[in-house]
Amino acid sequence: MFASLSDRLSATFKQLRGKGRLTETDIDETVREIRIALLDADVALPVVREFCARIKERALGSEVSAALNPAQQIIKIVNEELIGILGGETRRLKLAKNPPTVILLAGLQGAGKTTLAGKLAVHLRAQGHQPMLVAADLQRPNAVDQLKIVGQQANTVVFAPEPGNGVGDPVKVTREAMKFAKDKQHDIVIVDTAGRLAIDSELMDQLAKVKAEAKPDETLLVIDAMTGQDAINTAETFARDIGIDAVVLTKLDGDARGGAALSVATITGKPIMFASTGEKLTDFEIFHPDRMASRILDLGDLLTLIEQAEQNLDKEQTEKFAKKVKAGEDFTLTDFMQQMQQLRKMGSMTKMLGMLPGMADMKKQIENVDEKEIDRVEAIISSMTPTERENPKLLNGSRRARIASGSGMQVSDVNSLMDRFVLAQKMMKQMAAGGSIPGMPPMPGMRAPQQKKVQKPGKGAKKSGNPAKRAGQESGIELEAPSTTLSEIPSAFRDFLK
Repeated sequence: MFASLSDRLSATFKQLRGKGRLTETDIDETVREIRIALLDADVALPVVREFCARIKERALGSEVSAALNPAQQIIKIVNEELIGILGGETRRLKLAKNPPTVILLAGLQGAGKTTLAGKLAVHLRAQGHQPMLVAADLQRPNAVDQLKIVGQQANTVVFAPEPGNGVGDPVKVTREAMKFAKDKQHDIVIVDTAGRLAIDSELMDQLAKVKAEAKPDETLLVIDAMTGQDAINTAETFARDIGIDAVVLTKLDGDARGGAALSVATITGKPIMFASTGEKLTDFEIFHPDRMASRILDLGDLLTLIEQAEQNLDKEQTEKFAKKVKAGEDFTLTDFMQQMQQLRKMGSMTKMLGMLPGMADMKKQIENVDEKEIDRVEAIISSMTPTERENPKLLNGSRRARIASGSGMQVSDVNSLMDRFVLAQKMMKQMAAGGSIPGMPPMPGMRAPQQKKVQKPGKGAKKSGNPAKRAGQESGIELEAPSTTLSEIPSAFRDFLK
């Protein structure tokens, strides 16, 4: 969503790099470019004015003029101010002292409230809670049926005594749901309310009555992040007439300009609590302003990537593989396939690659990542015999032809996989010998890089033009140079960037 804004800001900051001192003209030009970038991203004008005024005030102050690297200091200021307009701090759910905790979802029709109810239920179940969904949207056609399907997918109880489609009283349903939750010991109740295509008095009156009956601990306004300025107007009206505690952004994986995300917290004075990042029920995350600011400025979001790995990867299998690498054992095709399968558990490769720092220059490659590549890898390796997987050197021409036929691929596909496997195998050997992924610092507990003896150059022998390498030649000792490709991206991701 923030691709265009991120590109504009990155281009602006590139113009500052290399300058030992920034003049007032440089700062004015930078702030002007930032202002244009934010307006193009459909950020609310009052937010843009305040944001740019703070940046200019700080940039003209001593914190930039006295900095060793003024360009980096400007980026630091922009990062801090972005965090501020995104809400400042991460907002967590406040649970009731006496269960159940009641969460009321409000918003316009089409914002994604029903699907979000299921995502929130999955998120809470993973934390050990017993949520329950309440079908209080009795106006939209098939809204009750949709919630039942979502509840089934989320493995969550759905309280839906009325058929909906204009039949039933949402206030009565809410009242009965509170009693049902206490009787069945559900510690969290998520109420899905009705929406409209636009705000009207009937919607607000009904929502106010449901809220009065439910007495929610958290009232979350669900906003479609792709609707731009309309989302801001909607948020203002709900905050004023109904009262909200926080905002949830849906469709954050869309290709809209992202102005709603950058404006809503400042305009409403309420934080963004969650973000929906895809169609699956697991495409849901806590909104961290600092991490989102880092993504926008192409500084990466490694903390979220690590959290996803911890949640989805098989810990036992990961530890077993780490021990194997550390011991210097051979990296086999079985290991290669298992690592690919582990990556698939973490979700979209495009999203994961986008969380790595400095990926703006590789945007086209990331966008062209083939998400089905892991399926093809698995098909090819599954067509091999156990002996071939453990000893890839056996794969001669006839065997490769047989594997290609058995997996429905071409021989060229098998050859391409084997080329990538050889590169991965070399990387694993380097990790075992030197304790690091190429281009990255050594891992704790692993050996330091090995030195190798080289013959001193004799008379008339060519000497390297590299001063460090020439010194190594003359001393008879040379450090093995790490092989770094594709901006030092770990090989598990590298395979997808062709």
